[in-house]
Amino acid sequence: MYLPPHDPHVDDPMRFKPLFRIHLMERKSATVECMYGHKGPHNGHIQIVKKDEFSTKCNQTDHHRMSGGRQEEFRTWLREEWGRTLEDIFHEHMQELILMKFIYTSQYDNCLTYRRIYLPPRRPDDLIKPGLFKGTYGSHGLEIVMLSFHGKCAKGTKITGDPNIPAGQQTVEIDLMHRIQLPDVENLRNFNELSRIILEVREQVRQEQQQQQEGQEEGQGRARPSARECPPGPAYQKPEQPVPAPARGAEGGGGTEKSVEAVGGVPRAAPEPAPSEAGQPFVLPAGVISRNEDYPRTCRMCFYGTGLIAGHGFTSPERTPGIFILFDEDRFGFIWLELKSFSLYSRIKATFQNAEPPSPEAFDEMLKNIQSLTT
Repeated sequence: MYLPPHDPHVDDPMRFKPLFRIHLMERKSATVECMYGHKGPHNGHIQIVKKDEFSTKCNQTDHHRMSGGRQEEFRTWLREEWGRTLEDIFHEHMQELILMKFIYTSQYDNCLTYRRIYLPPRRPDDLIKPGLFKGTYGSHGLEIVMLSFHGKCAKGTKITGDPNIPAGQQTVEIDLMHRIQLPDVENLRNFNELSRIILEVREQVRQEQQQQQEGQEEGQGRARPSARECPPGPAYQKPEQPVPAPARGAEGGGGTEKSVEAVGGVPRAAPEPAPSEAGQPFVLPAGVISRNEDYPRTCRMCFYGTGLIAGHGFTSPERTPGIFILFDEDRFGFIWLELKSFSLYSRIKATFQNAEPPSPEAFDEMLKNIQSLTT
């Protein structure tokens, strides 16, 4: 099992913890040992359920118990998983979330079902290399997110979850056709200014989607989007000459005009030119909460996006507006407007063998399957 580093140190390497092992014996026989707990290897079982899926079962779960009972088990788990003691955690809500996670994960006693996941395929026009990232999620600690690109948008899919948003759900979705030009640093410190910019883009996206829907209903719309796109959304055409970036606000927002062509009754907006590698100054607006104050102070570019929030047990889920900040090839961030919270993501640099999908369609199908498991 690959565990994220201790919260909030997203740039630290992943941690490795053996869960089971297989001894290959003579005459094609094998023995399975469970590695869970603190009493050493003990008898276990592995079953191949179907293609790309297997289950593990511990036959001696008493080896997982500790002499001090559940309290000792919880304190040991807390020290190993979070790198701290219960006395270090003063926030009552965080204590509750951590206890929920311990109860949920420890009840399985290493009796688990594993399903294969693929790493995202890479294409030449991707913003950065897709892959796995460690991200800060407030009191939930660090979680693993898979960043993948799908034409006009990018998706961040949770590989590990929490009591609010389970694994398999799209934690963030980035609209790559609506780039946001940040104001200068002094104005960026003003949360209301950033909020105004993001909400202007949200309204623009809503209007474009409405226009596209009306065009389709009149028989003038595009053909149905392919699986590599993120519907619904407007159609776009790349111009021969790049469109200058707006001085402030969002593309097309804040009184700034944009280049538009009308094709088949649907407005087609021109994307912005590639950003300079030098980047621009970045600072979190006042009042935005961050688990990690050691975030980059320059960014390459920003895009409009939405983040998924929900109550405990994934109740009343909804997508809320936010902004995706690309810092460099290995780090990005997301500001959750409604939560006034900032998540920092850092690339997992561990190498995984045989993780490439046989086709882009196979990767899309995998994403759909892991989401359906928790929907």
